[in-house]
Amino acid sequence: MVSGRQRGEGDTPYDPVDSASEKSDAVIVPRRPENSRVTPEEPEEERTKAKGKPAQRNASRTQGRQDALTHLERVGERAKRTKDERFNNLLSFVKVPLLEEAYRRLHKRAAPGVDGETWEQYGQDLEARLADLQDRVHRGSYHPQPVRRAYIEKADGRKRPLGIPAVEDKILQGAVRMLLEPIYENGAFLGYSYGFRPGRSQHDALDALYAALGRKTNWWP
Repeated sequence: MVSGRQRGEGDTPYDPVDSASEKSDAVIVPRRPENSRVTPEEPEEERTKAKGKPAQRNASRTQGRQDALTHLERVGERAKRTKDERFNNLLSFVKVPLLEEAYRRLHKRAAPGVDGETWEQYGQDLEARLADLQDRVHRGSYHPQPVRRAYIEKADGRKRPLGIPAVEDKILQGAVRMLLEPIYENGAFLGYSYGFRPGRSQHDALDALYAALGRKTNWWP
C-alpha cells in the first residue's frame, strides 16, 4: 500500500532501508584556481555556465536515478529475505529520481492522453514538472486525468477498446509499479502465475502448460 504525507523535518528519510546511502542532488559550482588565467575570448562566467553546470547537473540526475534503482533492489532483497516484512513507508520512494526513471522508460511515440500532451512536450521542463508532481503526490492533492478511449481494429472486423492515460499519469503509474514489483515478485506471486509479470509472457505460460501435460496431471489451479 502506498500511503503517507509530505515529509518534513524529522520524518523518515528517502530510503527507509538505509538512509545513509541517500545522496544529495546539489550542484557544485567549480572554482578557478588563484593562478589560472581566463582568456578574453572566453570569460570565466560564460565558461562555467556552458561547461560546468549542465554536465554536473546531468551527472547528478543520472546518479540520483541510479540511487533510486539501487534502493528498490535492496527493498526487493529485504522482501525476499523476510517474507513477513511489512513496508509502511513506501511513499518516501516516490520522488523525482524515481519519477524521472519512470518517464525515461515510457514509449516516446505513444499516443497522448486527453490533454494531447506528448512525451517530448512533457519533458521540455522535466525537472520542474516532476518536482511539482512529487509535491502533489506527497500532499495528497494529486488527481489523475480521465483516460482517453480509443479503438483499434481486430482481424475479425471488431474493435478492441483501449484506455490511454495522460503522460503524467503514466509516469506515476510506472513509478508505483517499479516500487511494488520487487516486493511482490519476491514472495507474493506463485510460481505458476504468468500474467503481467516481468520476464514472463503468454508464450511462457503455454510452454509450462505443454510441459505439465507431458506428465501425469489430474489437477489444475
